[in-house]
Amino acid sequence: MGTTYKSARIKPSEITPKHHYLSRRDFIKAAGLAAGSALLAACAPKAEGSSMSTPDPATSGKTDELGNPVNSFEDITNYNNYYEFSTDKRSVAPESTGFTTHPWTVEVTGLVNKPKTYAIEDLLKRFPQEERIYRLRCVEAWSMVIPWTGFPLASLLNEVEPTSNAKYVRFETVYRPEEMPGQKNPLYPWPYQEGLRIDEAMNDLAILGTGLYGEALPMQDGAPIRIIVPWKYGFKSIKSIVKIELTGEEPSTLWSAIQPNEYGFYANVNPNVDHPRWSQSSERRIGELGRRATLMFNGYEEQVAYLYKGMDLAKNY
Repeated sequence: MGTTYKSARIKPSEITPKHHYLSRRDFIKAAGLAAGSALLAACAPKAEGSSMSTPDPATSGKTDELGNPVNSFEDITNYNNYYEFSTDKRSVAPESTGFTTHPWTVEVTGLVNKPKTYAIEDLLKRFPQEERIYRLRCVEAWSMVIPWTGFPLASLLNEVEPTSNAKYVRFETVYRPEEMPGQKNPLYPWPYQEGLRIDEAMNDLAILGTGLYGEALPMQDGAPIRIIVPWKYGFKSIKSIVKIELTGEEPSTLWSAIQPNEYGFYANVNPNVDHPRWSQSSERRIGELGRRATLMFNGYEEQVAYLYKGMDLAKNY
């Protein structure tokens, strides 16, 4: 028998409260799945040619648990880090308009007792979607507050039953250079790969994101499914996932493979550990003129600090 992992439960008051649940029917309609539409795709102003076709959803009254208002839908969908499409953050939205997100499957494999391949429709039906407002902090020292829709990563992992030998979770983005022009760049080891320690993946804050602002994920934001790990720098929140693999060894990750002295495996938001080329002690919230102090673990210290007890966070960056 394998080991069944349980996520470390945290009090509702310690994370962003659930504002509402999307019904499966409404979510599928929003995603365009019912009509076979291809409208389903880390961080975000609205450029002509954006892959969004819906008006800016209402954001009145929505804040994170620190009282910060959410960023506008315009911001989130038009200023994106997504090198598979472009290294220019304002070009990602128009470059992603032809990206196909249906049909889509996610393979969950490796050191598990019940490997399975899920169609995106099955995931939406199987796991209740909820809204959580999380801050996303990018390594380039800018941040956003986003109302994500999704479900706990732990729910999926527990269903496939990781074995006792599973220590890490590896994620892989779709490889489709004919639709993702950035993947033709030979400087990067495509497809994009990322990873988490299994206890990190089981933390309640880690979710599989399937939408934002009550809408299906836009292509430029990682449709149709991505990871949200809000206490880490944005490059850890891998987009357009097609494979999740449980492993016994720390997986190779794209940025750590390219520049290991700049991008470590853990990538925890830490104002005390600077990037070699710039300070991480402050950040600029998109839509604001000034800067604000960077919070340890992006403000989620109470929920995740226990994961790194006894570790040297400058060495294990």
